[in-house]
Amino acid sequence: MKYFSPLIILLLFIFVACKQNTSSEISFGEGEQLSYNFHIRPILSDKCFACHGPDANKQEAGLRLDVPETAFAAMKESPGKFAIIPNDIDGSELYHRIVSTDPNELMPPPESNLSLTQEEIGLIKKWIEQGAQYEPHWAFVSPKKAALPKVKDEEWTRNEIDYFTLAKMNKLGLDPNDQAEKHELLKRVSLDLTGLPPTPEMISAFEKDNSPEAYEKALDKIMNLPTFGEKMAVLWMDISRYSDSYGYQDDNIRTQWPYRDWVIHAFNKNIPYDQFITWQLAGDMLPNATKEQILATAFNRNHKYTEEGGVIPEEYRVEYVLDKSNTFSKGILGITMECAQCHDHKYDPISQQNFYEMFAFFNNTPEKGYEGDVSQSKPAKTPILWIEREDINELLTFINHQDTSKLMVSVMEELDTLRTTYILNRGLYDARTTPVSPGTPESIFSFPDNLPKNRLGLAQWTVDKNNPLTARVFVNLMWQEIFGIGIVKSTGDFGMQGDLPSHPELLDWLAVDFMENDWDIKRLLKKIMTSATYMQSSKVTKKHLNTDPDNVYLARSPRLRLPAENIRDLVLASSGLLVPEIGGPSVKPYQPEGLWEAATSGRGELKTYKQDQGEKLYRRGLYTFIKLTSPPPMPIIFDGSNRDQCEVNRGRTNTPLQALVMMNDPLVMEASRVLASQLTEKESDPETAIEEAFKRILCRAPNPKEMEILSGYFEDELSRFSKDQESADALLRMGEYPIKEEKITPDTAAMMQVILAMYNLEEAITKI
Repeated sequence: MKYFSPLIILLLFIFVACKQNTSSEISFGEGEQLSYNFHIRPILSDKCFACHGPDANKQEAGLRLDVPETAFAAMKESPGKFAIIPNDIDGSELYHRIVSTDPNELMPPPESNLSLTQEEIGLIKKWIEQGAQYEPHWAFVSPKKAALPKVKDEEWTRNEIDYFTLAKMNKLGLDPNDQAEKHELLKRVSLDLTGLPPTPEMISAFEKDNSPEAYEKALDKIMNLPTFGEKMAVLWMDISRYSDSYGYQDDNIRTQWPYRDWVIHAFNKNIPYDQFITWQLAGDMLPNATKEQILATAFNRNHKYTEEGGVIPEEYRVEYVLDKSNTFSKGILGITMECAQCHDHKYDPISQQNFYEMFAFFNNTPEKGYEGDVSQSKPAKTPILWIEREDINELLTFINHQDTSKLMVSVMEELDTLRTTYILNRGLYDARTTPVSPGTPESIFSFPDNLPKNRLGLAQWTVDKNNPLTARVFVNLMWQEIFGIGIVKSTGDFGMQGDLPSHPELLDWLAVDFMENDWDIKRLLKKIMTSATYMQSSKVTKKHLNTDPDNVYLARSPRLRLPAENIRDLVLASSGLLVPEIGGPSVKPYQPEGLWEAATSGRGELKTYKQDQGEKLYRRGLYTFIKLTSPPPMPIIFDGSNRDQCEVNRGRTNTPLQALVMMNDPLVMEASRVLASQLTEKESDPETAIEEAFKRILCRAPNPKEMEILSGYFEDELSRFSKDQESADALLRMGEYPIKEEKITPDTAAMMQVILAMYNLEEAITKI
């Protein structure tokens, strides 16, 4: 036979592949030492810790594999045998179980629907042969500044960040992209720091400035705009689960918005992060606490409240304390401590006792689980901070309050006598067991003896430079804000089940540098944004897609769709509709009829949706009124948080609904109409008007092909509306912003359609 048939070749291929995959031998470099944290722990955590991890109630066969003391000990149910014997693969029962062909012996057991790959088996084998060395979980070890790695092209680097990113690229055989065009850089910086597009005038001035300091000057100028605080506040509103209503069935109005004004102010003032956190956790407990420091503690009180009759007050009071504890652990520590509410954590070394010791810090307030009849609903719940007009005139000048009435904000306060905290069996409010005192998990960082065991002590523990999590978690959040994905992808989970850092040495370097420089948030952002890594083009090559499709190693700048609030902001700003007022009460813009009414008890001030009028329709997305039982639809469609719990990251989906919003949303239509009216009045030449609209919306000049397409579309629409004046009239009356009667023309309608098409370009709402 001169050749093999295709079938024989296919069978031979399958046979060879299967033959190769039956071996557990993995090719390692000469003398390469495996890391427990980065090679072994992820395998054991995924496949073994559910039954052989820290949760004592779920341990099978009395075997615990997450710590060496028990992993190396004699097996309780198999006398004379050991799960792991360092350097002895034959004597290690763990290895024999994971390679067994007997379903009664195989681990993980077949009924668990878990299995190890041949590569994972090979890693465990090699690790045992190398001595089965355990390491503390990387995130629970204080960060240290590593020496900058060696790279192939030092000339490319602009600061320390680039050494770490370039070293990873070199290892993967990737080369970084060239620097982005100047208009791309300015758009990127402006969107990242303010959530608003740069104006054509800003772009023109930046492109004409050829000095070496041009980029840094532009960055500093934008960072010092008051809109910086608004952009940063969007993330913190998600973390602090800010909303304008109480949630649950009645879901009445609340007045927590002065807290939002404070957050904007804090970011603009560049309050150091350690102080920013301390005030929010325990500002009321500081010596001679000011009203500003007390207002910051509203962070803890943004959770849902019930106003329904017939509830058990203690049940909901406990629920509120649980929410505070979980928001703290997830948003600030990046740890899923809520898993230990009902039982010991299955993966992390955090016991149920640890959870309630942390819970105890928040369990000593006079807050109530229920405050009377819903007909007497108050915009704030006990304890309350009263803000007078004189406070706003003298101390709290950042609060945007136009009338003379007092403001009420839910804040923190301590009881005169300590409330006893108990471990709750299965997390049930009335199943009290052992009393506990306030404390923190030793696996993270032992609570120092010299700190008070109250919220102020907890705040000091949190921002102690020996705490391994706080700086890492915030630095990672900022990295996620800029690059779309954190160095640790699982932003809210730095525990055993969380993702490993893509650049661990860089994360630690940034965390230490952040603390060494007084927790300066603006300095941290500037460090990231002056790196060559940040300044790269977003051009994607085939090699990028094949080697690093998710852009984990940053050989290009990411293309990211804007957050929901900033899509609205871009439309408002580019059209000239944006009202730049900072702070103040939330507003109710356009919304489809019937949404609120379908999700309400029919009681209270929010039983029906009352759309605002005038300038309130054109406020930034940050200020859109959020009703918990019926969050605003446009932000939700674009992956905004519904704010019913702490969120540290948002998804970025791509759905047909988003396209429908951009094509049909009243605000986008109105913005297109207003901009069209302005430009056709200002410019007699349609092409000049189209070019200016393009610069406003896409932040660059159109190329000849784009101009040809848009001009042709204008002519087509002009011809259509010239024959159908009624359609032009109906289109140009979209929205409530007034239009001059003489501007209701086919020319304006045609230009409106062209601008609407620009808003619907992918590039328009994308940071490139």
